[in-house]
Amino acid sequence: MDLGIKDRVVLVTGGSRGLGRQAALALAREGAKVAICARSEEPIKKAVEELKALGSTAMGVAVDITEGEGARRLFDRVVSQLGPVEILVNNVGGGGGGDISEVTEDQMKEAFELNLFGAMRIMKLAIPDMKVKGWGRIINISSIFGREYGGRLAYMTAKAALIALTKHMALTLAKEGILVNSVAPGSIAFPGGSWERFQREQSPQVVKEFIDRNLPMGRFGWPEPVGDLVAFLASERASLITGACINIDGGQSRSLI
Repeated sequence: MDLGIKDRVVLVTGGSRGLGRQAALALAREGAKVAICARSEEPIKKAVEELKALGSTAMGVAVDITEGEGARRLFDRVVSQLGPVEILVNNVGGGGGGDISEVTEDQMKEAFELNLFGAMRIMKLAIPDMKVKGWGRIINISSIFGREYGGRLAYMTAKAALIALTKHMALTLAKEGILVNSVAPGSIAFPGGSWERFQREQSPQVVKEFIDRNLPMGRFGWPEPVGDLVAFLASERASLITGACINIDGGQSRSLI
C-alpha cells in the first residue's frame, strides 16, 4: 500500500530508540525525509545510520526539548536542513513518583514537561507551516494509562492531558487540513525500556503473573506494530481520521471507550 508520504518532512521526538525509533524507521521506509531528536548523541548517530540505510534523507539532533529554547533550536535546525515539518510525531515521555501521598510537585511538573509541554512547544512551531501548505499530520504517543487507570499518578495524569490536548487541537485544525491523533500503546517491551527492565529485574514468577493477569496475548507487545500504525496515521490513507486515540495493546486495556 502506497501511503503517499514520499519526500514529506518528518520530525520524531525521542526517535533514537523504542517506539520513536520504530516510527522513524516505518516513515523512512515510505520514502519520507526523517529528523529525530533525543538527549544523547551516540544513540542518535546509530539511529540515523539505520534510517539512511533505508535510503532516507535523515538527520539527528541532540537536544532536551523540555529545557528553555531546546524546542526552538531543534525545530530551526530541522527546517533549515530538510524544510518545513509536515509530519510530527511526539514520542518523548515518561514520569516517576508514586501515588498521591508520595508524589512531589516537582515530579508532577517533570511529567508534564516530558509528556505535554515539550510536545506542545513543537506543535506550536510546526502548525503555521502546516497551515500554509493546507496539509499536516501530528501523532502524539500517549498510553492506555492515559485512558484508564494504571501506571504512576504523574505519568497517567500527563498522558491523559496529552490525549485531551490532541482532541482539542484536532477539532480546531480539521478545516486547515491538519490531522491530529494520539496512539495509546500498552505494555511494549524494547531494549532499554521500562518493561524490558521489569522482566530483567523481577523474578520469572512475578513476570508470569503479570502477563497472565494483564496481557491476553500471553506476551508483552513489541515496537514494530506501533511504528506501522504511526506511519498509517501520517499518510494520505488516514485522511478521515482526526481527534482519535487508538489503542495498540494486544487487548490489554479494559475500557469500552
